[in-house]
Amino acid sequence: MIQSLIVVFLLTMVIHTAETLSYSVRYAGVKLNKIAVALSLTGIIVLVSRTSNLIQAPLTAKFVDYARDHPTFDVLSYFRAILLAASIGTIMAIALFPTFVNLFSRIISKLEVAGSIPKLVSSVTIGQLKNTRHYVRKPNLKWSQFRYLGIPKRFIFMNVVVTAIYTVGVLSSLYAAHLVPQYSTTASQASGLINGIATIILTIFIDPQLGLITDKATRNEEARDQLGKVYTMLMVSRFFGTMLAQLLIIPAAYVLSVIVMWI
Repeated sequence: MIQSLIVVFLLTMVIHTAETLSYSVRYAGVKLNKIAVALSLTGIIVLVSRTSNLIQAPLTAKFVDYARDHPTFDVLSYFRAILLAASIGTIMAIALFPTFVNLFSRIISKLEVAGSIPKLVSSVTIGQLKNTRHYVRKPNLKWSQFRYLGIPKRFIFMNVVVTAIYTVGVLSSLYAAHLVPQYSTTASQASGLINGIATIILTIFIDPQLGLITDKATRNEEARDQLGKVYTMLMVSRFFGTMLAQLLIIPAAYVLSVIVMWI
């Protein structure tokens, strides 16, 4: 099981690093005033994330099956390790954010010339890959720079909560399947009950606000300069969301176990 945990750990890191780095694509698009092109590139990040998830999900479910046959197996500790991987992946994305803003700025410019992603990929040379080291930038995190961004505290809090719910959704449903093995199939499919709440919060409170912030940045140079700090703050809030998920996994699992027994 340790080998499976290592694989799931690494895949979870990749998933959360890729999803968090989607902010770098948006920021690069705003800086170049090509937000529509930038948003089209998020498909690459979604592809990386979903491909990793296709492998990660069944391997994670395997821990519950193993625990059914081995009562001494501590499945909760394994799930907490997976949540830790989500936190580490988010930290990695924060560290890589300035570098990937530069890289995606270059990719967006190249995409305009190539006309399509397949042509863009086929035009990449070894020399260009070697030159990527020139785009490396160190993150500059100073708490004082986040004091006067004008971001509502409720917006940051909601982002923490949504991230926590999304992070813990699948794991809590799998742990619920462990708690009520007689309803394990139903419980393992119940992550949508939790993720649905996160989707509602995201759709009503976060996406519109983020859209307004991004739109303002495309029309205002001062707001554009601050947008990178706004995205960094959102990434930091995502990190705290993954940490909050550690506290939510057990309560969420018990709530789901009660629901699946009731339905």
